[in-house]
Amino acid sequence: MAFWTHTKKPIGRFVEKEVGNYFEYSVNETGMFPEYPHLVWVGGLVNDCGYRYANVKQTVAYIAVDENDDGLVVEKWNLKQNRKYAA
Repeated sequence: MAFWTHTKKPIGRFVEKEVGNYFEYSVNETGMFPEYPHLVWVGGLVNDCGYRYANVKQTVAYIAVDENDDGLVVEKWNLKQNRKYAA
């Protein structure tokens, strides 16, 4: 996954620390998974929605990368250069 240029209503961006990829994020307005208040926009496969549910904090983000029978599969990403856009 990497920076997606079609972010809808972006509120910020960050660099994932381990690999160095840039990501933008927006508010989760889908009504699904309210415990993940953000959408991180990613380049995906054909017919992919283009985002992942997330909880972006200042130095870490919890990203829902998949779903299985037990619910969402979540990864913890360490962040650097987390910048919120001016309103």
